[in-house]
Amino acid sequence: MLSVVGLVMVFVVVFGGYILEGGSMAPIIHAAPMECFIIFGSAICAMVAGNSMTMVKATLSGLGKILSGPKFNKQDFLDVIFLVSKIMKVLKAEGAVALESHVENPESSALFAEYPRLLKDHSLIHLITDNIRLLVVSSSAPRPDAIEDVMNLSIKTHHHDALKPAEILATLAGSLPALGIVACVLGVVKTMANIDQPPAILGGLIGAALVGTFLGVLLAYGLVEPLGNRLKQIVESEGQIYHVAKQIIIGTLNGHPIPVVIEAARVAISHENQPSFADVFDGLRGK
Repeated sequence: MLSVVGLVMVFVVVFGGYILEGGSMAPIIHAAPMECFIIFGSAICAMVAGNSMTMVKATLSGLGKILSGPKFNKQDFLDVIFLVSKIMKVLKAEGAVALESHVENPESSALFAEYPRLLKDHSLIHLITDNIRLLVVSSSAPRPDAIEDVMNLSIKTHHHDALKPAEILATLAGSLPALGIVACVLGVVKTMANIDQPPAILGGLIGAALVGTFLGVLLAYGLVEPLGNRLKQIVESEGQIYHVAKQIIIGTLNGHPIPVVIEAARVAISHENQPSFADVFDGLRGK
């Protein structure tokens, strides 16, 4: 919601300042619909031409994510600490075989059922279950650094894919000023075709052409680029939860003391969502 407020303020400041200087909105209002059709229409068509339908849909979904914000909150980070800690506790107490039913079908697992919000994130659940499954199916216990390499690759791949919509928006923002110039040039061509008209009409045609350049720059740096930056921030924020899960799994496999493992996972969370020391350890004692 804050993003929407910020964007509204951009347009209020730009056009409000223009009006306060004595400018008239009439030429802009008259020219804006067709100029926006040319600029935004060609930009979206170019985006479709340069990306797969999966990426186009992901970008549209990303715009919705900007409005809703990150899907994980402080409680979700607490829950992933609790969940993975429980799994690793079972691993240490009963061995990897005791986890087989949980990782093969997490939807029916009593361990996972306590955290229904986390179950909705299939990437997170697969990160946990797939790597625990390696411990279950291996004839001999794999080295912790080998599991860590697998988890790092999994997180890197997920993060790379999650950032693509933000990269598409950044590319779109970069193209808008140039497409604004295209619209402006077309306006100049139209003006030159009416060069025999009186100055008042020519002035209106030239003004309409310049609106194209203005809108291209404004839409790029006042709308699309900020949205792309916000989406990137959201992806970065959501990605921290995967590192929390990895930290607990790898730290436990390395034989580090549980309090140290948990604290290393907790401090890896940004301050916005970071639970307190008491939240984590009191919660673990209560579990």
